[in-house]
Amino acid sequence: MVTISSLWLPILLSGVFVFILSSIIHMVFKYHNNDFGKLPSEDRILESLRGFDIPPGEYVLPCASDMKTMGTPEFIEKCTKGPVAFMTFKKPGPPTMTGSLIMWFIYSLVIAVFAAYLTGRTLAPGAEYLAVFRIAGATSFFCYVVAGWQNSIWYKRRWSTTVKHSIDGLIYALVSAGTFAWLWPTGL
Repeated sequence: MVTISSLWLPILLSGVFVFILSSIIHMVFKYHNNDFGKLPSEDRILESLRGFDIPPGEYVLPCASDMKTMGTPEFIEKCTKGPVAFMTFKKPGPPTMTGSLIMWFIYSLVIAVFAAYLTGRTLAPGAEYLAVFRIAGATSFFCYVVAGWQNSIWYKRRWSTTVKHSIDGLIYALVSAGTFAWLWPTGL
């Protein structure tokens, strides 16, 4: 068994490596640029929504208060007529990435802690590179990738977007796995 505290370096470095790699993926390769589409008549839609002073949050159109309401003819008619949408409203203001980047780095560290915990509970000091790689990689993959699939299942995110995020997550998991395997404590 290996303690989490003895794995502080691979935890920190895997978080740093994932942060750098994700920045490269989004700034250099740009295959995520079409993850979101532009609405037709965007300016008119924005202007009409401004009048409602919608607070930040997640919304669905049409919205049913419970499962029973979803079966009513009125609700079914609203869904049939459309539009049907899931929306996230943010606080208005100039675009900034600072808070999201900080949260992303912390998230990557949290995933590294989970990878450290499971790998450390499974393997002893001096374990083979590939054994460490497999457990740390699988744990990281589950954290970075699998939880995101539900967005396509429940919130109708395009599967092509989910596949792209899954490929990113696989890359992050491989980098995390390699970091843990490289820095795994020896059996001395």
